[in-house]
Amino acid sequence: MSLDAQLQQAVTEGKLLDSSLKNIQALLASGTNPVYRASIEELANGGQWTELNDRFYTIVKFGTGGLRGRTIGKIVTNAERGNAAADQRPEFACVGTNSMNEYNVSRATQGLVAYCLKNHEKTGLTGKAKIVFAHDTRHFSAEFAQKCAQIATDLGVDVFLFDGPRATPEMSFTVRQLNADAGVMLTASHNPAHDNGYKVNYADGAGIIEPHATGIITEVNAVKSESYTPLTADERGSLTMLGEEMDQVYLARVEKLMLQPDLLEKARHLKIVYTALHGAGGVLVPRILRSLGFNLFTVPEQDIFDGRFPTVASPNPENAPALAMAVALADKENADIVIGTDPDCDRMGVGVRGRDGKMQLLTGNQIGSLIGWYRIKTMFDLGILTDSNRINAVFIKTFVTTDLQSTIAQAFGLNVVNTLTGFKYISAKLEKYEQALPASIRADYRSMTDKETREARLAHSKFFVFGGEESYGYLGTDSTRDKDGNGAVVMFAEVAAYAASLGKTLVDLLDEVYATYGYFLESNQSKTFEGAAGAAQIQKLADSYVNSPPTSFDGSAVTSVKDFSKGGLVDEEGDDLPKEKMLFIYLADGRSFAVRPSGTEPKIKYYLYGKKLPATGQKFGTDELSAAKQTVTESLKTLWSAIEQDIDARLAV
Repeated sequence: MSLDAQLQQAVTEGKLLDSSLKNIQALLASGTNPVYRASIEELANGGQWTELNDRFYTIVKFGTGGLRGRTIGKIVTNAERGNAAADQRPEFACVGTNSMNEYNVSRATQGLVAYCLKNHEKTGLTGKAKIVFAHDTRHFSAEFAQKCAQIATDLGVDVFLFDGPRATPEMSFTVRQLNADAGVMLTASHNPAHDNGYKVNYADGAGIIEPHATGIITEVNAVKSESYTPLTADERGSLTMLGEEMDQVYLARVEKLMLQPDLLEKARHLKIVYTALHGAGGVLVPRILRSLGFNLFTVPEQDIFDGRFPTVASPNPENAPALAMAVALADKENADIVIGTDPDCDRMGVGVRGRDGKMQLLTGNQIGSLIGWYRIKTMFDLGILTDSNRINAVFIKTFVTTDLQSTIAQAFGLNVVNTLTGFKYISAKLEKYEQALPASIRADYRSMTDKETREARLAHSKFFVFGGEESYGYLGTDSTRDKDGNGAVVMFAEVAAYAASLGKTLVDLLDEVYATYGYFLESNQSKTFEGAAGAAQIQKLADSYVNSPPTSFDGSAVTSVKDFSKGGLVDEEGDDLPKEKMLFIYLADGRSFAVRPSGTEPKIKYYLYGKKLPATGQKFGTDELSAAKQTVTESLKTLWSAIEQDIDARLAV
């Protein structure tokens, strides 16, 4: 029986989806790699219809963040394995229209190039369009980046390609530094080892938003084949390799995030253990911490670039198991702090040692609150912010990030702006503030120092003090337009140095913040549903909250529901909020929770919030704070239990 007949029969028998058959036929018709047919035949002959459906039920969508998907299948075919040993990365990426492979990387790059060329010409820019390509340490990241560079130069774009793994924020910085039209990072951030992705930042260095998002997506969707026709030699673009020289320019800006360098003299005794989790953070973070004079240890087994991430189940510094080896080394060396970054070094997780000698892992909300509080306070102490200019200072956070940060910023008289989830929305605000500057300043803005841009924004626009999101992403400058793990390390290390200068631990400092502003607790939960069937379950759940919102939870009435999916909402500055599949549900007792399908993982996420505030004008005493912690913690446990029961009920309908 021919392959086509075999697939047709599987559709008739209900084993293969109609959409899977169409996408298989499209791939075989347009793709030239013999691995495609060999892998499909092997899976079909083996009756692996679930695997074929997962790989082909859809075409991996180029969304507002780019592409993300499996680059290694749940089942690795012999054709994909090639000459690689069983414990090595397969020789070829996962075959499928719903996978991250050369087929989809080629389509994405062709579409991005087409959009950049059109927009470059439309805006009257001289010379060739420019695109920066960078990659992390994931499977196929380097090969994909080289493939992208080849395609872009063949199609008439000047390409700047990093010579090895680099962090996403350095790519963003470089786009701005070179006045490029776009930047691409080959990464799936903190996803499992089998995933990879194609992350696009536009000319401002930030993740793409409208109108560019739709424009790029339209161009990518119009590309039906990985094949293309290169331009003639004289029409092609050039290729420039980036390395140490760009690193030094970027590092000079990162180190300027330190507000009080003199604090370091009082913190030389601090011991820091850092882990790159086999990722790109290992390129610059150790160099940064050593240059600042900290007593640094790294986890040798995790210093090694390795897309298998063999020492962790998941390379996500949000998760305690990912930092286990670093904590063990910290205990051995009696270190004060543990720091970990994810594979593309845009996220940072930390652990801090308390007075009881135990290492305590902080949440992304706690880390951001400490950094934000310290930077606001210190800017006032140094006279950078004053009573007269604070009206032009702004703190930016996402809606799902703790309201402790809003409470702190507002107590200092700063503006607070909430954005949708995704750092690109924070970055969009930074671009808005830049564009509000006089034309004479904007002309030289990217070459100005941080001090010069800060003074310009305080005088003429809005000065971004700090921003971040609960998912361990932070930013303290607008010279980079993406969350920055390298910069976060500098900012957090300074907070640690400040605490040490007072003879306090970071746990002590966090408790002082809680005592002053109130105890805020968040609990992030999620449910995972993989594959085609899982995607349908996630959609069913998300729709059910819109169509049948709850009326009570855990004994407390629902007082309001804020649905971001219907549009018509504005932020604190009066700017329209794009539609997003997210609901906030508020309870009469002060608790609340949000529901949001993940845009990058097969999960639906739940964000739970609880708080207890001190009396107006008062601070919590030690016993009061302890009691508040216990009460709020228990209240979120019972809330999640109620939500889990509700999930089961909604899926059973």
